Amino acid sequence: MVWFLYILECKDNSLYTGITTNISNRLSVHENGKGAKYTRGRGPFKLRYIEEFADKSSASIREVAIKKLKRKEKQKLFIKD
Repeated sequence: MVWFLYILECKDNSLYTGITTNISNRLSVHENGKGAKYTRGRGPFKLRYIEEFADKSSASIREVAIKKLKRKEKQKLFIKD
């Protein structure tokens, strides 16, 4: 099963990082206020970044690494100079 790491930009310009096996479904869940507690009330969202992984473990390891990055470092992943 393929896993995806994603970064959302919330309407308040904050960034949310998560993992899923179905990007479109997960984005819909976030938009409907049923996703992660952090994203509730922060929509609409812009999907800013996606990475693909072969397994959940690899996606989770990358998620932890990205969550430790500063905002500018995260933005470098999806904003090209």
